[in-house]
Amino acid sequence: MSPASNDGLPMPRRLGAIIAIALGVTMAVLDGMIANVALPTIADDLGASAANSIWVVNAYQLVIAVSLLPLASLGDLWSYRRIYLIGLAVFSAMSIVCALSDSLLQLTLARMLQGLGAAAVMSVNGALTRLIYPRARLARGVALNTLIVSVAAAAGPSVAAVILSLASWPWLFAVSAPVGLLALLMGWKFLPANAGAPSLRFDLPSAVLNVLTLGCFFMAVTGVAQGHAGWWLLGPLLIGGPLGWLFVRRQLSRSMPLLPVDLLRIPIFALSIGSSVTAFAGQMLAMVSIPFYFQQQLGLNAMQTGLLMTPWPLATMVSAPLAGRLLERFHAGLLGGIGMLLFAGGLWGLAALPDKPGTGAILGWMVLCGAGFGLFQSPNNHTIITAAPLHRSGGASGMLSTARLVGQTSGAALVALMFNLFVDNGTHAALIAAGCFACLAAAVSTLRLKQPRSG
Repeated sequence: MSPASNDGLPMPRRLGAIIAIALGVTMAVLDGMIANVALPTIADDLGASAANSIWVVNAYQLVIAVSLLPLASLGDLWSYRRIYLIGLAVFSAMSIVCALSDSLLQLTLARMLQGLGAAAVMSVNGALTRLIYPRARLARGVALNTLIVSVAAAAGPSVAAVILSLASWPWLFAVSAPVGLLALLMGWKFLPANAGAPSLRFDLPSAVLNVLTLGCFFMAVTGVAQGHAGWWLLGPLLIGGPLGWLFVRRQLSRSMPLLPVDLLRIPIFALSIGSSVTAFAGQMLAMVSIPFYFQQQLGLNAMQTGLLMTPWPLATMVSAPLAGRLLERFHAGLLGGIGMLLFAGGLWGLAALPDKPGTGAILGWMVLCGAGFGLFQSPNNHTIITAAPLHRSGGASGMLSTARLVGQTSGAALVALMFNLFVDNGTHAALIAAGCFACLAAAVSTLRLKQPRSG
């Protein structure tokens, strides 16, 4: 397929490509969530401390965060299909290695490589979606991607609980291998190829600066979340600040920069990235604090908490596809603004619940949160992908995933900050702060109304 073509794939090849994308993205997102539930069991089985076992999760997320942009750049240069398939192969192979690991060090190293494979999948899935769907149906394709990511993230703990009730912890990783292999085979057969830019060379110095800069940022944020101070925070900031300056300065002179500063000069793209970061910060503030609120403030058990949180992803499942259809008639800025205001209303409604609220009130506010976020996310993702020229879809896709991770990581750190600052009312403070971030995302989203509709 020519990089200038945007006519999509014919049916049924499009259906096969959609399934390949769905399987790969589901596994990449799901594997970032399922290990959390099994950490105590993994630590006991491998003779590791609880603190050290956290690296089973952190290693996976950190590698994804620092490698998204370099892999997206490789997709622009070499082919999105090639990066996606290599990512699936690495992910599937490392899933088996994870399952066979007999030490925490081996498991952590395997999780790092598995995260690299997941990053390859996530970095170009948006770009591939743009090639799979015809222009008139792209909004629905992006909505489907949004739905898959949201449901996979929300279902992670439940899937882990089911697997652990039937088998030991290595099966959490082993089950990903056959699914990843199926996605690899379907991707090989159905995914479209783009010509790339073979005349250009991969910018290795920029990739190294990207890894070091983002690595320092996430170390500082993790330090805040864990209550560290002094050099735990100052060191990463002193190192990461100058490196970040060098990184950005280098990108300004590149024709296809790894950090897509060329795309950030497009107002609607920059505003969409900004609204994404703030929206996901609010989402993570809520998702981390709500279980504490339900269990510590309302006295519910873990099962009741899980059931009461279920309406959120269910509402997103309904509103995300609906938003994809509405985007064919209404501006993304309007839909995103309305969605974030609904999200803020749901969050503040939860924060205002009385000491002994009724179940119906809790469910209603959770539905409003999920519906609002789904109404925002699909149009916002569509705008990020389509605001870029077709040959820069990889950079746009990488920025989409990076914005989500930066927002979520920052939101998780802010939850810890709220708990430290407001010892007796930390959950309420986190929910109120989440609503404020949602309002900020709504304001940024509505600024896009002055920009022409993209794609």
